[in-house]
Amino acid sequence: MLIGIAMIVLPGPAVVVIPAGLAILATEFAWAKRLLHRIRDGVKDGAEKLNLRMFFSRRNQDSAP
Repeated sequence: MLIGIAMIVLPGPAVVVIPAGLAILATEFAWAKRLLHRIRDGVKDGAEKLNLRMFFSRRNQDSAP
């Protein structure tokens, strides 16, 4: 987790390391499990909104003259 937090300002894949650290901590701590589920749900919601936004923008481009 700490390495992932450091990678936010340093070069590195912080987006991958932080959830991996939370997954490890979630095996022992309930707070980490709740946080991991909140992050996972947020990513799913964001992906759904992005897909809808891309769908509607493509649809508008297709109907343009």
